[in-house]
Amino acid sequence: MSSFKSPVDTAKAIAATAGAKNSANIINVILLSFLAGAYIAFGGLLAEVASAGMIGAGAPLGLEKFVFGAVFPVGLIIVVLAGSELFTGNVMFMTLGVLDGKASVGGLAKNWVLSWVFNFVGALFVAYVLAFMGGIMPTDASAPAYAITEKAIGVATAKVGMTFEVAMIRGIGCNWLVCLAVWLANASDDIIGKIFGIWFPIMAFVCIGFEHSVANMFFIPLGMFLGAEGVNWGTIIINNLIPVTIGNIIGGAIFVACIYWFTYLKE
Repeated sequence: MSSFKSPVDTAKAIAATAGAKNSANIINVILLSFLAGAYIAFGGLLAEVASAGMIGAGAPLGLEKFVFGAVFPVGLIIVVLAGSELFTGNVMFMTLGVLDGKASVGGLAKNWVLSWVFNFVGALFVAYVLAFMGGIMPTDASAPAYAITEKAIGVATAKVGMTFEVAMIRGIGCNWLVCLAVWLANASDDIIGKIFGIWFPIMAFVCIGFEHSVANMFFIPLGMFLGAEGVNWGTIIINNLIPVTIGNIIGGAIFVACIYWFTYLKE
């Protein structure tokens, strides 16, 4: 017996999942979206802690990026294996479901709006309560762990400093790979296969420097809480989250859902 599904069977399974998401209880979607935002934030927090100070210590830029990317996938691994509602993955699920007739446009809109909003709530909870109030990011520059704070401020500042076009394009690349990670996880029928299927594409998008809207709901507000210059709610939403969300929708809906529906499921 095979431990993985064919691409056609994977597409069918994703469309069926979209049907279940389409009819899901709203309270459940809200709670599971909060969890997904928190899980992605855990991965982001771990990435900042693990890679902090590497450049200052003389590590090559590529190695620092790899360490950051290598630990970040823990967030999506938990999202997929424990179950939760992640906006970026739902872009693929719901688009494929609508195209295959398993979900409605209204169900898609409900799912996307609820998951985006409550992913934001979950990410903010981890950023403010666990990272900032919990002292993971010390504000005292003489503290031994202040390198972690500097890393968080640097990440946030860079993310609001991109042009609209660059942020959107990086959002496309990101969710193309994120949705492929979710696709591979759905293709595997055993837990180790799911973890490996998730890890490689997520490591790749983070290491490359693409932009994930839900991760940025953690990274950028955390920088703002820590006093990053030029980072406020306006720059968070306008400079980053809007263009990155648009790019994430294009990457997941067109480059994964539409193309695979057309090649595997279209009658």
